[in-house]
Amino acid sequence: MEQNQNQDNQQDSVIQMALQEYKEGLGQFLQKMPDVAGKFNEFTEACFKEGKLSKKEKQLIALGISVVSQDEYCIIYHTKGCLDEGCSEEEILEALGVTAAFGGGAAMSQAVTLVQEAISELGSSDKQKNH
Repeated sequence: MEQNQNQDNQQDSVIQMALQEYKEGLGQFLQKMPDVAGKFNEFTEACFKEGKLSKKEKQLIALGISVVSQDEYCIIYHTKGCLDEGCSEEEILEALGVTAAFGGGAAMSQAVTLVQEAISELGSSDKQKNH
């Protein structure tokens, strides 16, 4: 049991480190290329605004695309986005089922590993923050 908990803690730190690396990299890019990064940020913010599709639906779409693209940073980022928008684990897994039907084995492998790890870590860390 203790060994499993140590493995979970190591996986948790990998997920958190990846989120931190992405945020730091984005910040550095913004400093070096403010026009490009600023316009990119404006564009993505506009894409994820509430519209005919909810923010929650847009995060589920983005997660599916991230999984098919095998983009681990975006998988973690959009798993967090799904959780932040109130997606349940069941909603995320259902969306990933559709993703796997489209993306095949590569999508399924990310869905059953990295996304599950991110849900576990990010869901538990959000619960701890709220208490």
